Amino acid sequence: MTTVHTSSIQSLPLLARGKVRDNYAVGEDRILMVASDRLSAFDVIMGEPIPGKGEILTQMALWWFDRLGQLCPNHLTGEAPESVVTPEEVPQVTGRSMLVKRLTPIPVEAVVRGYLAGSGWKEYQESRSVCGVPLPEGLTNASKLPRPIFTPAAKAAAGEHDENISYDRVVEIVGPKLAQQIRETSLEIYETAAQIALGKGMIIADTKFEFGLDEAGTLVLMDEVLTPDSSRYWPVEGYQAALAAGTNPPSYDKQFVRDWLEATRINGKPWDKTPPAPRLPAEVIEKTAAKYREALERLTG
Repeated sequence: MTTVHTSSIQSLPLLARGKVRDNYAVGEDRILMVASDRLSAFDVIMGEPIPGKGEILTQMALWWFDRLGQLCPNHLTGEAPESVVTPEEVPQVTGRSMLVKRLTPIPVEAVVRGYLAGSGWKEYQESRSVCGVPLPEGLTNASKLPRPIFTPAAKAAAGEHDENISYDRVVEIVGPKLAQQIRETSLEIYETAAQIALGKGMIIADTKFEFGLDEAGTLVLMDEVLTPDSSRYWPVEGYQAALAAGTNPPSYDKQFVRDWLEATRINGKPWDKTPPAPRLPAEVIEKTAAKYREALERLTG
C-alpha cells in the first residue's frame, strides 16, 4: 500500500487540490480524481497522512455508486484511472482514484439529516428548527427525526466553513425545478442508503451529496458519496445508550483527531485552529486509520 499525502502527477495538468482530493484534467471532458491520505480537521489539513484513508474512501464511494445508479446517474466513466497516467505514476493512482466525467458543478451542498447531531442539534436547541425546517418539541441530541430533512449549505471558498442556507435560497441559486429535483433525489438516495447501511449494523445520521450538470443538463451525482468524510456513521450497538445519555454515539470518522486537537496545548494555550496544525502522534493516526478500516469492512464485508 502506497501512502500519498500529496500526489504528484506530472503527465496531466493539475486542476485543483482540495482538502483530500487532487484533481487533474484529462482532455477537455474528464477528470482524474486522486484521493490522498490527507486529513483535515476544523478546516485545517494535518501534516501527517492517515495510511490507507484515500483507498478506503474510494472503495466506499465506488461501492455506493454501484448500488445507487438506478436513482441518479453518476460521474464515473468506467475507465481505468491507470490508463491515463505514465507507468511511473500508476502507484499513486491505483486503488485511490476515479476517472470521471467533467461536469458543471452545482454550488450547493445537498445535506440530508435523518438524526439530530452536530450543528443541527445546536440550531434545534435555539429555534426548534434546522435550516428553516421546523421540528417537533422534545427531541434530544442524536434523536431520530420523524422523517429525513433536506438542509442545504452553500459551498464556501477553500479554508472557510460551508454556510447553512434555506431551501428558498437554493431556489434562488439554481431555480425552482432544479432545486426540487436536487431535494427529492437527495432524500431518495439517503433513504435508500440508510436502509442498506442499517442492514450492516450502521446508522447514517447525516450526509452530504454533490451534484453537477452534464452537457445535456442532466443532474449527475459527483465527487464522493457516503464516505466517513461526507457522512456521520454510527454503529447500531452504541446508539441507544448514547441517546439515553444525551451524548453523541461513537462515529466512524476523524473524531479521534478532533478530540486530541481540542485537548492539545501549545505553550500552555489551546490550538487556535489555524495552520500549521500540531503534529499528530502515532497512536492518534493509527486509531483514526482503524476507524476508517472498520467502516469499510462493516459496510462491504
